[in-house]
Amino acid sequence: MEILVVLTGSAILAAVLVSYIRARRGGADGGIRRAAPGSPDAADPANYGFVREEQLDVRLPGPDQDLLDALGNVQRSGQWQAASGLLAGTPKEGEQRWQRVQSFGGAAALELAAQPGAGAPWLKAWRLEAGKDAGGAQVHAELLVQQAWRASGGVGSADHRIMLEEARESCRRAALLAPGDPVPFITELAIARALHYPEAEFDALWAKVMDLAPQHMGAHLAALQYWCEKWHGSREKADAFAHAAAARAPQGSLLAALPLFAVHEHLPEVNLVNSFWQSAVVTRAVEGALFAVHQARADDPMLAHVRHMLLAFLVNMERWAEAVEQVRHVDGYVGALPWSANTEPAATYAVYRALAVAGYEANGGSPATLPR
Repeated sequence: MEILVVLTGSAILAAVLVSYIRARRGGADGGIRRAAPGSPDAADPANYGFVREEQLDVRLPGPDQDLLDALGNVQRSGQWQAASGLLAGTPKEGEQRWQRVQSFGGAAALELAAQPGAGAPWLKAWRLEAGKDAGGAQVHAELLVQQAWRASGGVGSADHRIMLEEARESCRRAALLAPGDPVPFITELAIARALHYPEAEFDALWAKVMDLAPQHMGAHLAALQYWCEKWHGSREKADAFAHAAAARAPQGSLLAALPLFAVHEHLPEVNLVNSFWQSAVVTRAVEGALFAVHQARADDPMLAHVRHMLLAFLVNMERWAEAVEQVRHVDGYVGALPWSANTEPAATYAVYRALAVAGYEANGGSPATLPR
């Protein structure tokens, strides 16, 4: 079950997999070249203690045992109290509460998709028995957003718009129940993107987010989607937004990695050839993200998201040792971009991991030389 759905992705994965196939066939025009004599399969990630593909957790970007315990509890018992208690004890201004709200909302959406009308009884009970519980209201709003993306007729359909408008009202009700909590406004950022809010309306919403959580990485990622050309506005505005946020990021903030996500959003618009991956634009974005990762707290909830994105770029750049270093930190979890944008996130991640290990070994690396 995929719980965490942070943002929608792009066509990079399909292009990379095509390049991977070309490389295995010996083609010279692939975006990823074969790193060593033999194929990437010659290097076995299992030798490094990495998790088998079928055991990769597609629900989360990184470990959160408290969340998994609470989710398991509500799904087994049908009771909502464990979820409510976890959210009540999670600081409202940080990234983790937003991620956990997304996780519970995503779990409910998938349960309802599997059992229409009968799934997620715990959330129904939560809303009926504790209608003024801020956590329950926020999870319900997130559920509606995620259901909208699964609406019959697809994005842009009448069902899609109706559900998004209902989700918007739910976000605003949730905000009234929790003054000072940025989560309902951050959830609405996804709706702003989908409904193409006028800039003035978006700016008013963004001002509320910034007033409550000015350094919130997840909020900035959601806002970046609004400004990206494929959704709204222009590429220049998206790039300006990302670079401005990175420039004013305090030391230790992962906002310095935001330009990397902006480059990712533009990938379908460029020619995916090796010269692109060596370009100054990509190099600057990757170096900024690596700097942010090195400066960030080890327990920053968004750190795994940045590492997952770095892994994809570093493999394409053939920076094998740095790519394997990202695998070492995130392996076991694949609930993040770019993998979550693919229908088979675990398989897609496993391809990149195999390529990273193959390139690492082709350049003298081994399980013995990988830092622990």
